[in-house]
Amino acid sequence: MPDSLSLTFAALADPTRRAMLARLAEKGETNVSELAEPFLDRMSLPAVTKHLKVLERAGLITKKREAQRRPCELNSEALKQATEWMEQYRVFWEESFDRLDEYLKTVTAEKKQAAGKHNSPTPRKSKARKAKGK
Repeated sequence: MPDSLSLTFAALADPTRRAMLARLAEKGETNVSELAEPFLDRMSLPAVTKHLKVLERAGLITKKREAQRRPCELNSEALKQATEWMEQYRVFWEESFDRLDEYLKTVTAEKKQAAGKHNSPTPRKSKARKAKGK
């Protein structure tokens, strides 16, 4: 069985599931039928239920049973784990880009300095020296 982080990213890979999570984040605890409402023009209720099962299996939502209601709520812990995992790589890449930026500034400054030496004005021959040299 895949680890929880793999399940989280697999669940987040689908735009419908991300929209469902956004809706839960906005509304808070919501029953399945209310959560499914904006998606029913594109898919059936069983399809929405399958998406919810993927989110539940990944630990991103918790589904309860309250008599006839099936409320869902966002589980922030799974998102927190994914965020912490990504944070390591964000720090790594930011540091790498900062080092690259410093290197490029150094190279650019060296090129400008070298170009300035080659483009410095050379002493011009006087008209008399030019005539003599011909």
